[in-house]
Amino acid sequence: MELPPGLTSRPLRMDDARAVFELMAAQELVDLGSVEIEEADIVADWSRPSYDVGTSALGVFAGDRMVGYVEVSGGDRGDAAVHPGLRGRGIGTALAQRMQQLARDRGATVVGMPVPVGSPGDQLLESLGYRVRWTSWLLELPHRAEVPPRPLPEGYLISEATPEQHRDAWTVVEDAFLEWSERERQSYEDFAATVQGRPGFAPWHLRAALDPDGRVAGVSHLSVSDEEFCFVLRLAVRRDQRHRGLAQALLADSFRAGREHGASRFQLSTDSRTGALGLYEKVGMEVASTWVNRAIDLR
Repeated sequence: MELPPGLTSRPLRMDDARAVFELMAAQELVDLGSVEIEEADIVADWSRPSYDVGTSALGVFAGDRMVGYVEVSGGDRGDAAVHPGLRGRGIGTALAQRMQQLARDRGATVVGMPVPVGSPGDQLLESLGYRVRWTSWLLELPHRAEVPPRPLPEGYLISEATPEQHRDAWTVVEDAFLEWSERERQSYEDFAATVQGRPGFAPWHLRAALDPDGRVAGVSHLSVSDEEFCFVLRLAVRRDQRHRGLAQALLADSFRAGREHGASRFQLSTDSRTGALGLYEKVGMEVASTWVNRAIDLR
């Protein structure tokens, strides 16, 4: 990878997760005015059994300080960041080229990454020929707003998922997400690494809506950060259980559970492939930032 003078690169290790978080946080703070990434996001993703950090992620350094990074973390999914103070020196272009090579090495025919609309990263990728695949939104519940509990159909209930229900929760999530996401099915082991294995996980973070037979009909997976943010990482309802109000009931339950454990701000993200934006706006959530996934076909 061709870099400006004085910069070096090397494969990353698990103990680089903190530096990657700080780099991405610095970039988001400039581009968005807030930090949306959590260190736990990176640690959980890198902890998946299917993922090898050393062959999938590369860091760029000025001395001992990380100033850029790139990874391809599965299929056609990439990510990269450049410290705002070093933009305009060609680092981003070099990282985009390395992202493409990492994806090619894995047999991918396309690779893409999310960027805030209009950000320097968005503009750079557009100039390099990356097209928009879909739009995504970060939504937040307005301060002090509440989502009233939604009534459940007779015989249904929502509770903390028990360990015996975790595999069923994985099945519901994967079945639902694969209806619109073009990727391989995630293994249960990878799912568990990002749920039960996520730093800070508590059993109440995984919520299950149960049908009258006691089967998992819907799932909500939460994370709660030290800044009192409650983020809904996953929300899914079994296909045969839709149009019963379970998604809204799970969302209201998630916010209630978050408040009971000290959270005061509530967020989630969705994208144009799911058609779920209206659902979240219906319960009072508002768009906080807009992103696009930019991708390029590999030759």
